[in-house]
Amino acid sequence: MSMTLDADLGRVTVADDALRVAFRRYYRKPVEKVWAAVTVPERLADWLAKAEIDPRVGGTVRLTWSDANYGIEGKVVAYDPPKRFAWTWPLDGRDTVVSFEVEADGEGCWLTLTHAGLSPTGKQGDGVRAGWHAHLEGVADAIEGRATAWATVVSREKAIAPNYPKLSD
Repeated sequence: MSMTLDADLGRVTVADDALRVAFRRYYRKPVEKVWAAVTVPERLADWLAKAEIDPRVGGTVRLTWSDANYGIEGKVVAYDPPKRFAWTWPLDGRDTVVSFEVEADGEGCWLTLTHAGLSPTGKQGDGVRAGWHAHLEGVADAIEGRATAWATVVSREKAIAPNYPKLSD
């Protein structure tokens, strides 16, 4: 699936020395399929990373990007199927929070991804916005059980990055 460079950019806000980026996407699919794409390890692996999830508040989320030699371990802070799933993501010395919200609407549903608590001057802030944007391009395929290759994600991120102005020098 090709990248739509005109897809809505993440909305960035800064308050109380923390950056928050939010993306909203509509899928003409049932809530259950979209919920599975953001909570079932096999579907997360299709578009984001290899995942191990203990789906309960206080449970652990482990994500591993073997192609990027990177991984994180966070704690589940919200789990309300099929509406909201959130976990901590240690980044730039902070416990940032990634949240997925799914809301039925007409013949499909809205997926809202929010990554909050980011350092506005941290070295990862610039990449997070384009990175999430590029990864989200794979959700539609993951809903159907199709994986996105890592090289495709990297290519998408490079293509979209110029649309996100630098936050820090």
